[in-house]
This record gives sequence, structure tokens and C-alpha cells, in this order.
Amino acid sequence: MKKTFITLLFVLVFSTFHVNDAHSYMTKYKEEYYRLYHIHYIQYPDDCMENIYWLEKAARADFCNPRYVGFLIKDEKEWEKYRYLFMMHINLKLIEQHLRLGSIYDKQVIYFYDSPFKKQILENLEISLQCYKTALVYWDEAKVWYEKANGSSFNFLYITAKQEWEDERERIQNGKLNYERTIKREISRIEKNIEQLNQMSEKY
Repeated sequence: MKKTFITLLFVLVFSTFHVNDAHSYMTKYKEEYYRLYHIHYIQYPDDCMENIYWLEKAARADFCNPRYVGFLIKDEKEWEKYRYLFMMHINLKLIEQHLRLGSIYDKQVIYFYDSPFKKQILENLEISLQCYKTALVYWDEAKVWYEKANGSSFNFLYITAKQEWEDERERIQNGKLNYERTIKREISRIEKNIEQLNQMSEKY
């Protein structure tokens, strides 16, 4: 359920504050928070929520000075596009992490013999549903920054040092990257599963 999801997130937040206390260095800028984001070979809920925490911190923080981004920023126009691409990329990663987290609690198919576990499955599906709906919000945000990064004033301007981000922009432009379609399909499936479960008796 939404309340359960939020409770888990608060637990993670307080635990990460405790970890930060062990370091004397103060994390401040977007680029610094983004470096704390990492993918595990096997991601458990806590791993996803940790990444969500760092990515959200990165989304809200200020950019560092252009000289510290890790590659040469030649002029103000390139600096502008870099910022748009960064925000687009951050929101895409937030989508990925919410989808990963939602998939952990998701039950793709409901069987008649699931009825004794109806309550727990419903709770898990509500968490999945909340994750997917949140991912949809980030998709809308990612599209805003994509539009900015894809503006006509940036024609023939490519940040080759961030080719992955440029590729993401291009894939959104040609429709190969469209999280809205995927997320809405998953939301529709979960809502049908919830409806199916609610109609079940707990007889088996």
C-alpha cells in the first residue's frame, strides 16, 4: 500500500543520513549525488530505494561549476544543453528504479489458488501500482527536459562525452524509448489483477 511504501522510504532516508554522518565530506551538487547512484547485480527493495533517494537528491541539488563536470565544457550553449540532458537522464533513471522496485512486489498473473494469500498479494500490488504511477510522473518530467535538450538551437551540437544521454534523447525523439506506453500497460494489468483478487473468496 502507499503508506507501506512511504514508510519503507523513510526508513531508508534515515539510514542514509546515518551513513553520511560517517564522512566528513559534504555532498552538495547534482554530479556528486549522481555518483552515489549505482546498480547492483541483484537489486533488493532497499537497493532501489537507496538509488531513488540519491537520484531525487541529484534532481533537486544545484549544478557544480562547469569546470568540475568531468569533461571540457566549451561554451555557455554546451553548458545549457548539458544541464537539460542531465535532468532528462536523471528522470529516466528514476523511472527505471521505480519500475525495478515495482516489479519486486508485482505479481504478473493471478491464479485461483492465490486466494488464501489475497491480503498480502493485494498489499504488494498496491506498492507496485504506486511505484508505476510515480514512474509515470517522472516520464512527464523527463519529456519536459527532452524537449529543452532537443531544441532547434542545439542542432549539430552533440555532447560526445555524454553519448549515452544523447542516445536517450534520440531514442525519445524517434519513439524507440517510450516509457508511457510500457507503464500504462503495467498499471492497467495491475488494476485488473487487483479487481480479480477483490472478487475472490479465501476458500482454498
